[in-house]
Amino acid sequence: MAKSYSDRNTIDLFSKTRGRPKTRPLTRKDQLKTNKRNQRLKEKKLGIKRVEITLEAETLEMLDQLCELDSIKRADWIASQVALMHAKPKIKKRLSEAQEVKEEVLEEE
Repeated sequence: MAKSYSDRNTIDLFSKTRGRPKTRPLTRKDQLKTNKRNQRLKEKKLGIKRVEITLEAETLEMLDQLCELDSIKRADWIASQVALMHAKPKIKKRLSEAQEVKEEVLEEE
């Protein structure tokens, strides 16, 4: 029988000492991989999408200062700013126009 490091059921068969293992049977790398997968699944169930952005250090410092003023996370601050912009009349008009154009294109196809 072959030993697999990700196999949790048969790992005790190959240990030299009897009883419950003193440490986790998985390596730190495997633990991180499992936890990351679980985190992604949890976020998917909650409807959360990941976004990666690249910012200059100065911009990031300004963002952190703004977040500290309101005592909120970066993601929450960015989401609130998007909601504010989305609520402006000019933006609403542009979004509705863009939606109409999109619907026309879909109808033509």
